This record gives sequence, C-alpha cells and structure tokens, in this order.
Amino acid sequence: MQSSGNIGGSRPLSRTKKIVVLALLLGTGIILFLFETLLPRPLPWLKPGLANVATLLALYFYGAREALGITICRVFLGGIIIGTLFNPAFILSLGGGVCATIAMAIAKRLWGEYFSVLGISLLGAFFHNITQLALTYFLIIHKSEIFFLVPLITISAVFTGFIVGLASYYLLINTQKHVIPVS
Repeated sequence: MQSSGNIGGSRPLSRTKKIVVLALLLGTGIILFLFETLLPRPLPWLKPGLANVATLLALYFYGAREALGITICRVFLGGIIIGTLFNPAFILSLGGGVCATIAMAIAKRLWGEYFSVLGISLLGAFFHNITQLALTYFLIIHKSEIFFLVPLITISAVFTGFIVGLASYYLLINTQKHVIPVS
C-alpha cells in the first residue's frame, strides 16, 4: 500500500522524481555532447557547448552539487563513449566544465537576483574557455603567446554562452512547473 507519497513505503516520491530528472538531464547532456561531435567547427576547439544546458538546468532546479555531478558524469561518460577518456581533450573538457560550473554556482548564489540564466551562462562560457586555455598552457603548449587568443575565446564565449543561456531560459520557463526542486 502506498501512503504519504512513498513508493513501496520506502522512498519519498519527491526524491525519486529528483533522481529521475537528474538522470534525464544527464542523458540529455550526453546526447547533446554527442550531437556536437557531428557538427562542423569553424575552429578546431570551437563548439557551442550545448551539453551545458543540462548543467544549467540542474543548477537552477536543484543546486550546485547536482550541477557539478551532472557535469562530471557527462564528461566521463562522453569520454568513454567517444574514446577520449583521459586524453588531453578529456582533461580540458573536465577542467573547463568543473570550473565553469563552480563559477556559475557562485555567481547564481551571490548575484542570482541581478543575473538571469542568460548572464550566468555567459559567465560559465567565459570561465570554461579561460580554464581550457590555461590548462592548454600548463599541460601542453608552455608558451605565453597562447594567451593572445583571449580576445577570440571571449568573443566565442559570448556567442556560445548566449546560445546555451537562451536555450536554458526557454527550457526553464517551460518546465519549471513540472520539476519540483528537492533539497
């Protein structure tokens, strides 16, 4: 007999719903990541980062810990699927993703009433790109000239952050009534 919102009398329905939503976000993030591998790139390192929509939704629905979990799981599973696990691209992706998620979580917590999801996304895209550039310097290139790319990656962060932020905004306003945040 089910009573007081429990499934089988053992787990609250809201906790089960949270796990299901997070699993769906993770799956969506992986699918978007795989889709991006098929897109042509004007520059070898430039991609829209559509998988970060899943991270932003997790951040807004549940919080920083869940968003970070989505990011880490998505990068690891994506690396396994496309065969880049622990190679330089994987390390750059993981570092950029973790740093961007932390920056977005801090910004949302401190200035969430001033910045929309679009602003938080722009900030995340910038930190993702800057982190990847710094990691490239420390782990691969070791030449300070790589930092001449900062203006170019900042422009690309505005473009990609806007796309991800806009997609996240529309998904948030259209799904918020169906997803119950659980602490």
